[in-house]
Amino acid sequence: MDAVARRPVAWVGAVVLWAEAVGIALLNWFLGLVVDKQDMSMGGLDPRAMSVGAWVAGGLFGLYLALCGLALARTAIRDRAPGRFAKILLISAAVVHGLLGAFAVGLVGWVAFLFMMVVLGLIVLTLMAYDKQEAEGGGGTVLSTSPTTP
Repeated sequence: MDAVARRPVAWVGAVVLWAEAVGIALLNWFLGLVVDKQDMSMGGLDPRAMSVGAWVAGGLFGLYLALCGLALARTAIRDRAPGRFAKILLISAAVVHGLLGAFAVGLVGWVAFLFMMVVLGLIVLTLMAYDKQEAEGGGGTVLSTSPTTP
């Protein structure tokens, strides 16, 4: 991918992941409220425990997605490949979006699948573009141009 397109793709991916993080957190907050107000229970579990579990799960997953967005934003700002931890984080996010996309087709529909695949594509495209840049020896500025002597 051209150097001109790398940064915008990483920025768009970061913004989409941040929006998804907020959406997931709000969805789980709403689901927790519904369970709490309706006194719903599954298998004899306490309704309060179920609502708190939904809130905690939504918060943790939202933080995970926000951290993934931060890794993409940092990559876009520095215009260099993400570090080892950020790569692992982004690869895990890509796998999660692939699995959620597969489940979303049957449970939610094709629009949710399309959204998951777009996010997956943004993450993978960013990883591949910066990986190709490193393989070609590009990226970064030259700090010293003085020749070395043996």
